[in-house]
Amino acid sequence: MEQKSVNILGIETSCDETAAAIVADGRTVRSSVVASQTKLHEKYGGVVPEIASRAHIEKIYPVITEAMERAGVGKDQIDAVAVANQPGLTIALVVGVTAAKTLSFLWGKPLIAINHLHAHLQSAMLSEESLELPAVALIVSGGHTCLYEAKSPLELRLLGTTIDDAAGEAFDKVATILKLPYPGGPVIERIGK
Repeated sequence: MEQKSVNILGIETSCDETAAAIVADGRTVRSSVVASQTKLHEKYGGVVPEIASRAHIEKIYPVITEAMERAGVGKDQIDAVAVANQPGLTIALVVGVTAAKTLSFLWGKPLIAINHLHAHLQSAMLSEESLELPAVALIVSGGHTCLYEAKSPLELRLLGTTIDDAAGEAFDKVATILKLPYPGGPVIERIGK
């Protein structure tokens, strides 16, 4: 008897990208759809939370629908709904959380809340090469620069974080001062090479 795959619908709206993916058995990405908002925020030199939230509202269901279509699954093949619920822009997170709660309720599926920084750490553990634990992990992601101790895949301890600007924010501010386009990180990286 063939074992049935466990399909998770993942939803992410923590900042300025609306994303949904279908992941099978915790490792296989069957589909991943991302709607970027870079063009919307470009003229402001950074993410405007209200604009990000409105764009998420507009894109969330089309992105989820496309992710499910690409994976070839319907609601009956989804076993749970996972959603990034922290940290991030509250006004942006609430869009993804509301969509996830709605689908979870309508479909009668479990809802899994995900700390999106912990998910960054978990993604390193999905590679084919095994990661030796315990380990120290540095996360440099947009508005977050954090150092974690990873004792096991589920036992993570925050060792420290920035007390002012995160690395990503600093790159954007330097790019603004230098009159470079947004987002600043990739542009500064290209210039630095």
